[in-house]
Amino acid sequence: MPRTDPRAEVFTRCTAAGHRTCPVRSPFTPPAYEGGVVEDLLIEVARSAWALPLLFALVLGDAFLVVIPGEAAVTALGALAVSQGEPPLAAIVLVAAAAALTGDAVCYLVGRTIGLQRWRWMRAPRAQAAFSWARVRLEQRAALVLFTARFIPFARIAVNLTAGGTRLPAPRYLAVAGLAALAWALYQALVGAAVAALVPGGPVVAVVVSVVFAVGLGLAIDAVLARRLGAARPPRG
Repeated sequence: MPRTDPRAEVFTRCTAAGHRTCPVRSPFTPPAYEGGVVEDLLIEVARSAWALPLLFALVLGDAFLVVIPGEAAVTALGALAVSQGEPPLAAIVLVAAAAALTGDAVCYLVGRTIGLQRWRWMRAPRAQAAFSWARVRLEQRAALVLFTARFIPFARIAVNLTAGGTRLPAPRYLAVAGLAALAWALYQALVGAAVAALVPGGPVVAVVVSVVFAVGLGLAIDAVLARRLGAARPPRG
């Protein structure tokens, strides 16, 4: 009778007496393999020298196009900072704040240098309605509106452009915008860090849960702040 290779028995449980089903799932089955790939990818992202530059680029782009996931990137890296120990949480906050302030300042500069009617999309009825909405509120409570608008994606673009278009003094604008950017970055990163510290399951679970939680919390804050700023938020477009 031919001898059975003992190595085959380790993986397949096949012996000369017949086949036995192994109760332990093989680590090479598709679900386990795919989960491991995602986890390895997140770990590599956290360790990569490009993690913080990529974060800066996403948050900067988010200042102009709300479809870019700047908030989600800050929250995800905040979760990885706790679950993997890198990148450092303080670095995430500082990079995100710097990118947010840079993006908002560019919007302010655009409004200040070219106005609010230069390009065709600016002259569209919905855009003009958004600028009017922002102008009225900046005249009433400029500091409050600048600070809270940083937390409302569609509102912050209109508010920053209008702040420049109405020539709000640059020192005052930068002071409030800088404080708002720091508070926003700290909030987004700490949401991810808190979820990662409280929810077990490794980096994949930490990132997914923290991003979902941050989006839900962001929508709630969006609604509350929009109501506190007065009337409805500006039209989207």
